[in-house]
Amino acid sequence: MPAKKVCIVGSGNWGSAIAKIVGHNAKGSNRFDPIVNMWVFEEMIDGKKLTEIINTEHENVKYLPGHKLPKNVVAVPEITEAVKGASILIFVIPHQFIGKLCDQMKPHITQGTIGISLIKGIDEGPKGLKLISDIIREKLEIEVSVLMGANIANEVADEKFCETTIGAKNEANGHIFKELLQTPNFRITVVQESDTVELCGALKNIVAVGAGFCDGLGFGDNTKAAVIRLGLMEMIAFTKLFCKGQVSSVTFLESCGVADLITTCYGGRNRKVAEAFAKTSKSIEELEAEMLNGQKLQGPQTSAEVFKILKKRDMVSKFPLFASVYQICFEGKAVQEFITCLQNHPEHM
Repeated sequence: MPAKKVCIVGSGNWGSAIAKIVGHNAKGSNRFDPIVNMWVFEEMIDGKKLTEIINTEHENVKYLPGHKLPKNVVAVPEITEAVKGASILIFVIPHQFIGKLCDQMKPHITQGTIGISLIKGIDEGPKGLKLISDIIREKLEIEVSVLMGANIANEVADEKFCETTIGAKNEANGHIFKELLQTPNFRITVVQESDTVELCGALKNIVAVGAGFCDGLGFGDNTKAAVIRLGLMEMIAFTKLFCKGQVSSVTFLESCGVADLITTCYGGRNRKVAEAFAKTSKSIEELEAEMLNGQKLQGPQTSAEVFKILKKRDMVSKFPLFASVYQICFEGKAVQEFITCLQNHPEHM
C-alpha cells in the first residue's frame, strides 16, 4: 500500500494547531507520506508572504505565534497545488468559504480520497438543514468524517491534555483519522453518529454567545450554568428534529457534546466577543475585526442559519435561546433582554 498523502485545507489558529499534530504523526508512521501540505490563504506580514514565513521559520506568526510547526508541514498558497496527489483531506476553514473552495478543488481530487471536517457551522439548503460535511461530500464526491470536541486551539498547541470525538459513518476511515490525529495528550473516541457530532460542534457556538452576553451583563456562574443547560436542551431538541440520521442522547456525553459546550462557554472567541458586545455599543462585525486578528466568529453566523430554518418550520418559539442570540446580534434586540428568554423558557412552563 502506498503511503497516504495528507493535505490540511486551512491554516488559521485551529488549522495550525492541528498541523503540529499531523506533521509529527505523519513523519512517524509508514501509513502516511511524511510531507504534509497545508493550504494557506496568502497574506503579507511585515512585507513578507505568510507562506514564506511558515516555510522558513516554521511558525504561523499571525494565527499561532510562539509555536513551531514540524518542518515536514509545507505551506502552499494555491489550493489546486496543495491538494495535488492527496488522498486524505483535513478541512479546517471558516464554514462560509467551503463551497467556493470545494469548486476549485474538484478537478484535482483523486478516486479513493477521504476527508475529515473540523469546521463548526451549518448551512441552509432548499430542504432545510445542510451540514458542512454534506457540502463537501456532494461537491467532491468523497466520504467525509468529522472531528469535534472540547479543543481550544492554543491549549491543543500547548499539548495540554484534552479529548475529542470523531464521527465516522465509515468506521475504518474513522480509525485511519484516529491514527493520524491521536497523541498522548489529544485522545480520540470514534463514534458512528457523525451528523450528531457535527451538529454539536456547530450549535454550541450559539450557546457560547449567550454565555458571553451573561458575562458582559455581569451575571454570575449560576446564570451561566442555566444558559449551558438550556442551551444543551435546545441543541438536543434541534438535532432530533432536523438530523437525518440516528440521534442518541449518549453522543451528547462525548467530548463533542457537553464537554465542548462547557469549554466554549468559559473560553473561546464566541464567548469573548459576545461579552464585549454586551459591554459596548459596537457591532459584532466591528468587534470581530478588533479582537480576532483576522479570525472569523462562527456563533452569530450559525444562529442566523438556525433562525432561518426554524422560521421556515414555524418553530422559533420552541428555541428561545437560539432565537434571542440571532435577534440580539442581527435585529437590534437589546442584549439586556437575553435574560427574559431564560426566565420564560418553555423548559420552565
